[in-house]
Amino acid sequence: MAGKGKRLKAAYQGVDRLKAYGLADAVSILKKCATVKFDETVELAMNLGIDPRHADQQVRGVVQLPNGTGKTVRVAVFARGDKAEEAKKAGAELVGADDLAEKILGGLMDFDRCIATPDMMAVVGKLGKVLGPRGLMPNPKLGTVTPNVAAAVKAAKGGEVTFRAEKAGIVHVGVGKASFSEQAIAENIRAVFDAIARAKPAGAKGTYIKRVSISSTMGPGLQLDVGGLSGAA
Repeated sequence: MAGKGKRLKAAYQGVDRLKAYGLADAVSILKKCATVKFDETVELAMNLGIDPRHADQQVRGVVQLPNGTGKTVRVAVFARGDKAEEAKKAGAELVGADDLAEKILGGLMDFDRCIATPDMMAVVGKLGKVLGPRGLMPNPKLGTVTPNVAAAVKAAKGGEVTFRAEKAGIVHVGVGKASFSEQAIAENIRAVFDAIARAKPAGAKGTYIKRVSISSTMGPGLQLDVGGLSGAA
């Protein structure tokens, strides 16, 4: 633990916790602070001026990261017949119908994205209490309830990520790995920022995007200059 403390102390040296950094500077500092042996995940956090408890202030959506996520995404697909075969050929790790539902109810959660054909929602609906809290429940608005399962599987594995505001109005999204180039990380951050900005709900009042910060798994948080990300924010 002492070693960890020294490493974190060293990482925070030169980092102004109160300063709003330009994106390029923040990404550069983040990469320099990512010194652990594993490839740290880079996370974007956005504090929004919303109250997700109200139906007209919910923020949720999907965005394709131009440079991918840097991790292997395991996909579960609820489908039958030809659609099931399409999902398997597209690379889905878990494919099934009632049998897959039973496995999930039994504790199987070894997947990162869940997709379903429209006709399977009667089966998937029974899993709401299991999939919902984990953000895995298929949803037409997110493109995870679709007859085109092959395209959905490929999108999920190709860098598509979902986002959703939590109770406090904060959105957390993984935007890549510390091993990515500075340009790749910056491009992914801008893609997510723009998608969340476009997802501004009708009920949002006042300042919508209040604070934006990035961090790596074991590194310090760095506040970003919102105005530098988008003049319209």
